[in-house]
Amino acid sequence: METDMDFMKERYDLCAERIREIAEVQEVPEKYRDYFKSEAEFILSTVEMAKLVEEGNYTKQSLEELEAWNERLYVKFVPENYETSYANPAYAVKKFGVREGKLLCALSAKFQELIGHAAKQKLYFQTIVMELFLEVYGRYCEYDEYAVKDAKASYKSFLMDYRRDYLEDSIRNRYNPELSFVKDIICADASDERNMYRYGAYITDIERKTAAFLNKLSQVEIDAMADTYVDGYIRGFETMGVVRKENGVALMMCPIGFERMAKAAIERFEKQGVRVTVQNTGTAGNRQFGYDHRQDHALAFDKVYVNRYMEDMAAVYEENKDLISLYIGPAVVETFGEPDFDPVNKKEAVQLDKRQIKLDREFDQRAAKIAYSYIKSDETSFTIIAYPVPTIGDKFEEIFAETVRCNTLSNEEYSKIQQALIDELDTGYACKILGTNGNETDLTVMLMETADPAKETKFENCTADVNIPVGEVFTSPVLKGTNGLLHVSKVFLNGYEYKNLKVWFEDGKTTKLSCENFATEEENQKFISENLLFHHDWVPLGEFAIGTNTTAFVMGEKYDIAAKLPILIAEKTGPHFAIGDTCYKRSEDHKVYNRDGKEIIARDNEVSLLRKTEPEKAYFNCHTDITIPYGEIGEISSLKKDGSKTVLIKDGRFVLPGTEELNKPLEEYEATK
Repeated sequence: METDMDFMKERYDLCAERIREIAEVQEVPEKYRDYFKSEAEFILSTVEMAKLVEEGNYTKQSLEELEAWNERLYVKFVPENYETSYANPAYAVKKFGVREGKLLCALSAKFQELIGHAAKQKLYFQTIVMELFLEVYGRYCEYDEYAVKDAKASYKSFLMDYRRDYLEDSIRNRYNPELSFVKDIICADASDERNMYRYGAYITDIERKTAAFLNKLSQVEIDAMADTYVDGYIRGFETMGVVRKENGVALMMCPIGFERMAKAAIERFEKQGVRVTVQNTGTAGNRQFGYDHRQDHALAFDKVYVNRYMEDMAAVYEENKDLISLYIGPAVVETFGEPDFDPVNKKEAVQLDKRQIKLDREFDQRAAKIAYSYIKSDETSFTIIAYPVPTIGDKFEEIFAETVRCNTLSNEEYSKIQQALIDELDTGYACKILGTNGNETDLTVMLMETADPAKETKFENCTADVNIPVGEVFTSPVLKGTNGLLHVSKVFLNGYEYKNLKVWFEDGKTTKLSCENFATEEENQKFISENLLFHHDWVPLGEFAIGTNTTAFVMGEKYDIAAKLPILIAEKTGPHFAIGDTCYKRSEDHKVYNRDGKEIIARDNEVSLLRKTEPEKAYFNCHTDITIPYGEIGEISSLKKDGSKTVLIKDGRFVLPGTEELNKPLEEYEATK
């Protein structure tokens, strides 16, 4: 993306001047004047912000002034204003009707990205978005029967014409360590809360209180957190049998408010010879906004759009292949404990139609194929760790300390205990899982057969490296013969709560799913299709695992936060079942070994094997873990071909010899109740 900055500045200034005029006098029909006036005033706020940033004066303001700026910039976004915001599809459709309301609402959300562009001083992107506003405004100035159609065409042209520029910007920010916008903010004075406002993100009490809490911790405590995070990432390469590239680049993803830990982690990565790029994540100040606009692309989504997108994506990846070749994987910090969110399905929101849903699946497959042709799974590793945020409850500081303890449990001790489970599981042909205490689970999971038990194993012994904390053994099940019902009363998956979730399997494929989130079955099925099946008719069982982190389970029970635990921790607190691709997706041919030297052979299933004959059918590009808590487990047993069985867990307790130590946290907690 080459631009003449003087020419771009001239375009930008002309846009700003014209938008100032529109903010004062609107030449559109009366019905639309308030919309264009409010959007023009918002855009001018971002222009004013950009000037302050350029002059170096934005974060020289007081904390109170920056908070006021934040509220001003996100005025149409915050929940207390959202009901009467043009960014709310229900309100926009009420004002303008279905066709116009959906379009103008999507545009309002699109203009919101100007805040980030202003913060990052991305003059080019500021300018083209402002030009989009002016073009749509011009369509409405000449309002006739074609105005809406022409405005929609302008929006679609914008998405298509500038797609390559957006892709190139995204790729470079993801893989080029020399682009250091977020890194520079992290490495500034973390004790100065004003620096958080430099990101251009919406800063809530969660970010403010998290930063204040981390600022109270000693440097020893901060360093210990960073050590756990970075050591897990580095150790992951050894665990996965991957040779770490010299001068490789890791992508750090860290929540706003965790700057002190992130700064310490950056220093440790660099000492290990790992360069980093950094992307920050913030808590969603208004999750309904994101939910309402999740399918806005449907306004332009057709075959031509998809083909053009793929052409641009392929070209951008090829142009940046040398940059991408140094990428060695993500290092992610997640948070949990945000306020519960029950999404409202609004009929006014833009939604994919049946034709587009099919096209969306094709889009995902084609995009993944391009990405994975440049990013080799068997050349990368990753790590993920999670911490609570203050909205978890009054005992936040205790929960934080307990989470740190869970994240630092002994790998050696757990590896030994988990090996006892694996040794037994390797002698069986299947596992039987039965629920109790209202849990209706009755599921048989088939296991791969080993040809040489002395050298091969079915399960991976997972300690705290790529997935922190420690605590699971997992496998890729054989699909044929995997039958039954998986049931969990309450679980959070992909950011949403599911109530009374049930999944039926036949030969390892989902045949039916149900939940009780909404009043009608139609709404429940739509929710499941979009967020669990990702618009596929069915998905396979990609993983079966037994979680062993009873300490994490007790934490959830003790503080009544089990339902809020992220899947990263929750999957270690009982057996879990991932619907979608296997854990070894696109790296199945890369051999992986446990610490005992045995090769983990269960890397494929009947679906992933199609990559050799029908690659378009081999992957679903999703992997969702569903965990049954110990309190709902009646029995897990290893089934033998002679008709016998060995019980591993009975009524929520480990009973296999060599695993009894895992019951201690459970027993100690029971004794205190």
